Amino acid sequence: MQAIRSILVVMEPGQTEGLALKRAKLIAGVTQSQLHLLVCDKKHDHSAFLNDVATSLQQEGFTVSSQQAWHENLHQTIIAVQQAEGCGLVVKQHFPDNPLKKALLTPDDWKLLRYCPGPVLMVKTEKPWRGGTILAAVDVGNSDGEHRTLHASIISHGYDIAGLAEGELHVISAHPAPMLSAADPTFQLKETIEARYREQCRAFQAEYDISDSRLHIVEGPADVLIPQIAHQLQAAVTVIGTVARTGLSGALIGNTAEVVLDTLESDVLVLKPDEIIAHLEELVAQQHA
Repeated sequence: MQAIRSILVVMEPGQTEGLALKRAKLIAGVTQSQLHLLVCDKKHDHSAFLNDVATSLQQEGFTVSSQQAWHENLHQTIIAVQQAEGCGLVVKQHFPDNPLKKALLTPDDWKLLRYCPGPVLMVKTEKPWRGGTILAAVDVGNSDGEHRTLHASIISHGYDIAGLAEGELHVISAHPAPMLSAADPTFQLKETIEARYREQCRAFQAEYDISDSRLHIVEGPADVLIPQIAHQLQAAVTVIGTVARTGLSGALIGNTAEVVLDTLESDVLVLKPDEIIAHLEELVAQQHA
């Protein structure tokens, strides 16, 4: 995270100190990143609002730039600006449509998480980060190159957030239940699956310095278990990754992204491997060619 030079903060007009800006300031205070404020609107002029916020941030010692823009819809606007400004992180607050849909992400939030060529922090709660638990979700059983690189990124971002929030990093890894139909007999017995998984986890723990008390190995579907453990630990932020080429529309750590992200009662940082980011950058370039 120290490498982030510029953070794109999606601003809501009239909200001088929204949650997105609060989180961005906390990160920028440690990483010395520039804050780039963006209002997405094509109808009204928000330059006075942006100037006011930028001025007060500058007085607090932050380096700030700002703009108002609109390209077809909200997520495309954010992505176009993220690419043009070279921002290494996008921070956006999730605004529920109505109380019943409080947790459910809006279509624009979804598309931003899916297609943005870079990390996105979706701020879902008012829970302060300071002193909180940071939960990193990894799929230890998947040790191919792409997953290994993504794991390294998830854990490193997790440690960075825990550091700046003066919190503690915990890691969850869900593993499959025994399958009687599995071709490999070791996948048919609960004990052998558990033993094999623990073995993989030991190597992982040694590599990333994760103590037993901070590692949560649970059996079952990740889409159910990640929100459950996040709830139990009262996590302030959950860090997850996706390895699908189309972003989150495919596999998210082998499971349904929608369920995980909608049911999490924490802020969510979504990461993608470099090759997916390159693929998404090409798509953005084609749209704006």
